[in-house]
Amino acid sequence: MSQSLRERLSEEMKLSLKNKETKKTGTIRMIIAAIKDQDILLQTKGQPNGLSESEIPGLLQKMIKQRRDSIQLYEQGDRLDLAQQERNEIDIISSFLPKQFSDGELNNLLRQLITTQGITGPKDFGKVMSVLKNQYPGQIDMTKAGALLKQFFA
Repeated sequence: MSQSLRERLSEEMKLSLKNKETKKTGTIRMIIAAIKDQDILLQTKGQPNGLSESEIPGLLQKMIKQRRDSIQLYEQGDRLDLAQQERNEIDIISSFLPKQFSDGELNNLLRQLITTQGITGPKDFGKVMSVLKNQYPGQIDMTKAGALLKQFFA
């Protein structure tokens, strides 16, 4: 049986502490804290088990998106040191995501979904995005998928 993402995070945390990798340790602590925050939030909303294993990649994608947004702001403010720190965090967070689709794979998948879902224009994009989100959690950059989808109908 394969290791859950929570277990993997815990193991990586112990390893990074042992190896004195302070940046990695800090980022993993941040990930674990974000998961616990979501657990607490969901428990107060009546989900006693909190965040499911399949929902964690979505949370990690959200964390990556926040960092990409921060990088843009830091670069505009000429704070390249902080932008690099965000990039380093993205690399660490990404290492806990499933293998990402390449541009070519994503392109082929979108073409296939357009055909199978009967997508005729932008009003149907929600169907495709929903399928991507549910069937390929954490494997696809949804921003990139949305941009590619728009190109098909431009």
